Order: sequence, then structure tokens, then C-alpha cells
Amino acid sequence: VQLQASGGGLVQAGGSLRLSCAASGRTLRGYSVGWFRQAPGKEREFVAAISWNGGVTSHADSVKGRFTISRDNAKPAVYLQMSRLKPEDTAVYYCAADSISSRTASYAYWGQGTQVTVSS
Repeated sequence: VQLQASGGGLVQAGGSLRLSCAASGRTLRGYSVGWFRQAPGKEREFVAAISWNGGVTSHADSVKGRFTISRDNAKPAVYLQMSRLKPEDTAVYYCAADSISSRTASYAYWGQGTQVTVSS
């Protein structure tokens, strides 16, 4: 499955963005999806994940209470609603399938990433 992340951009600290993840070639239905991010010079880190039916979600401690992962299997798409953004949230954000693990090695499919830049 080929994943496409979108919705990134430049936002001021305290602002909000919503990222979207869609699939081409095959539907996202039936796939668990995770969001990761990678800042310059840092390792890729887990942000959030959601099970194939939306029944299970997990969020990294660093984003709990600010970011929310969700999905709409009618579209189908997976979203990452990001609120109260901080400069340290600046990174390239990737969506990946097919796991709800926080480990990058658990994911077989990756999108190309979308840049999120938070200015102070």
C-alpha cells in the first residue's frame, strides 16, 4: 500500500494543524496506522497510532492532550489533529502502516512525509 501524508505547513506556536493520511493503490480500510515524526539530526519518533477499526489508539507522552489521532473508514483516511503546537513539534511527519506499535520496525509501509514548522 502506498501512503500519502498531507496537511503540513507553517504555523505559529499555539496554533493547530490537521494532518491527513490516505492510501493509493489499496484502501486504508483494515490497516492500523501510525504517525511518526523526524526532526533534523534526530531519530524518527513515534507520535500516535490507531487500530484498523479505530477501537484502540495510543499517543506519545510528549503529545498527549494536544494531538489526537482518528480515522474515517468511509473515506478512508487517518487524521492527526495537532493543537497547542510548540516549536519542538517542528519535524517531518510520516504516516505508516500496518501496526499500532511505537516501534518504527513494526511498520512495513511508509508515506513520503509532510513538513510541519512551528514558529515561536
